[in-house]
This record gives sequence, structure tokens and C-alpha cells, in this order.
Amino acid sequence: MTTKILVTGVAGFIGSHIAAALLARGDRVLGVDNLSPYYSPALKHARLARLAAHRGFAFEEVDVTDEALVEAVPASWRDVERVVHAAAQPGVRHSLAHPVGTARVNLLGQVVIEEAIHRHLPKVRGLVYASTSSVYGRDTASPFSPHAPALRPVSAYAASKRGAELMAESYTGLYGLPHLGLRFFTVYGRWGRPDMAYFIFTHRILGGQPIKLFGGEATRRDFTHVDDIVAGVLSGIDRVDRLPDRHTILNLGNNRPERVIDLIRAIEGASGREAAIEVTDLPPGDVPATAADITPTTELLGFRPTTRLADGIADFVAWFREADAGRFLPA
Repeated sequence: MTTKILVTGVAGFIGSHIAAALLARGDRVLGVDNLSPYYSPALKHARLARLAAHRGFAFEEVDVTDEALVEAVPASWRDVERVVHAAAQPGVRHSLAHPVGTARVNLLGQVVIEEAIHRHLPKVRGLVYASTSSVYGRDTASPFSPHAPALRPVSAYAASKRGAELMAESYTGLYGLPHLGLRFFTVYGRWGRPDMAYFIFTHRILGGQPIKLFGGEATRRDFTHVDDIVAGVLSGIDRVDRLPDRHTILNLGNNRPERVIDLIRAIEGASGREAAIEVTDLPPGDVPATAADITPTTELLGFRPTTRLADGIADFVAWFREADAGRFLPA
């Protein structure tokens, strides 16, 4: 028996991969997105074109911050049984220049979706929403535990996503709908976001242009391939209403922090080009290292990431060349 699942942010990097995996296993997906020009709309349309090839997919251009959704939702939403809220305004550095817009999408968007479900979608049995490792800030002990208080975010983006988690907590307490918040750690892979370092590095290395290494060789990230992220999300979708707590927050990370310089070396190896590296200080809002404690995620969701950084980057570089993905970067 198929399940109808609403996926917000379906034209985004992770949202489109989640939708593709749900369709591949036979679920019906109603995808919504506002096609924000934050980065290339052409890339978003290309992702949607891949999804449109599936009979079980339907798309609606919807902005999750549209307060009209609180009063009424489209008729097509009314038989939805699960919701995956992946729509967001990403970008730590973007949030420093655009804090109001970031807060509007990430906080108001959470409230609107919560209210739309509460008022109009009685068949929904669980909400899975995307959060971020950025909520841990600089003071959380490594590896970052999902039980850590996460009280000192260091960017507007991080604060807005932590606020969305607290909003989810309040709605769980008020109305009892099971919630699962998943904190993603530095996701990479095919059809990725052009504002991410691995995307920019690949473009510049292939073009013989220098790249900037923020924080030097000590900077580490828990790079996590999108296929592993999606496996965790799908497990969460299936189990959200059977978890011990009504509101659960878990990490989805690779559980193996690696130096950013090793990411660069992987791109060099996959591309056959040598990088010209300029070392510079970490910008405001960035943290020197991220590391995910996934022990609770493994226990509750059976989550076990398997993709090695070198393999995942080799696959990404191959896609980048095949898709001529440099065209998705700003001129």
C-alpha cells in the first residue's frame, strides 16, 4: 500500500533526493517549492524534471511562509499521511548578510507548516523536518550529541534552525503529533548546492582557478553523502510515529570528521587536476570542526552511513562534468 507524502523544498538538493527515493520505492509524493532564486533556478528545474518522470509525483509552486496556508490548504494536500519539511533558507554566510530573510523562511515556514497540519491535515501521522549541525555552535563537546543543549548558535542561520526545533517541540506538546528533527552534517553529492564548498572547489579546480581554504588544514567537517542522508530520512519517515519520544532530535552525519584539505585532495584525485590553495581565516559564523554522535540514530533508525569521502567525491566530480554543472554557478 502506497503512502502519500508531502515534501517541502522538493526542488532543493536534499529534498529532491528524498522525493526520488520515496518514488523509487512506490510512495506518492506531493512536492512543493517556491523556486527561490537564492541559487540557480535552472538547477532546481532540472531536479524537478527528473522527478516528473515518475507517475507518482506531483508538484505545486508554494511558499511555505505563505500565511494563507494557515487558513486553507490546497485540496491535493488533504490525504497526505506524512510530511517531510525540508524547505529552508540555507547558508551560514548568507544569513549574516540576510538575517531577516533567513529567519522568515526558517522560523515562519516551520510555524506555517505546523499550523497547516494541525488545522487541515488530520491524516498526517508524523512530521520529519530538516535541521542542521550548525545549531551546536562552538561550545558543544565533540562529537556533538543530540542531547546537548545547543544554546549558543553563532549565526543567524543556526539560531533560526534551533528556533524551528523549539517551535516543533511546542507543537508536539500542544497537539501530540509525532515529530522527528534530523540535524544534517555537511551533505554533498550529485545535484548539490552551488554555494557549497565542494561544488565551488570542483568548479575552480577544473578551471585552473585558485580556491580558498578557510581556517587552514586543521578545519574539519563531518562530510556526509546525500545517499546516506536519504537512507536516514526514509527510515525516520517510516518510524516517526513509533519512536519512544513524541519529539525526537537526531544527528545524520558520517561519524567520521575529515579535514577540508582531504576533501580538496579527493577532488584533485577525481579530476586529475592540482588545486592552487590560498589559506585564509575562518569567516564569522563558521566553526573549526563538526563531528556527529550518531549512536542514538543507529539505535533508533538503524542508520549506518557507508559512503567513503573519496568515493562520494569521485561520483560527484563525474556528475559535475557530465552535467556541465559549472553553468549553475553565478557568472
